[in-house]
Amino acid sequence: MEKGLSSSSSSKEGLPLNSHSNFKTASTDDELSNILFHIKSSKTPAVVNYGASWCRVCSEILPAFHRLSNNFQKLSFVYADIDECPETTQHIRYTPTFQFFRDGEKVDEMYGAGEERLRDRLWLHS
Repeated sequence: MEKGLSSSSSSKEGLPLNSHSNFKTASTDDELSNILFHIKSSKTPAVVNYGASWCRVCSEILPAFHRLSNNFQKLSFVYADIDECPETTQHIRYTPTFQFFRDGEKVDEMYGAGEERLRDRLWLHS
């Protein structure tokens, strides 16, 4: 597997198992830059969840985001903590922020949480 594209079965403590390898976690600016490069140069639809460890709402939606990655296997799911990737995420003003990509272009953005809202948006972009 390429550097910076590590998939995880349980990347953070307490997250449900992902058996489809479509969930990635970026732990550094280099990893996130590499993942975003691959998203932008690929035809695979993707969703990036920008969160923070200190954000209560982010912590509440992250397990659902991870679980939903099993239901939307054609989408690539990426989680990036803004404190671990400060240079690459400096444009993010709210957490959580979800960005949706199709054909390498950002096509949608969603702020805040809500599992049903997120599921609907994932269905729309899958």
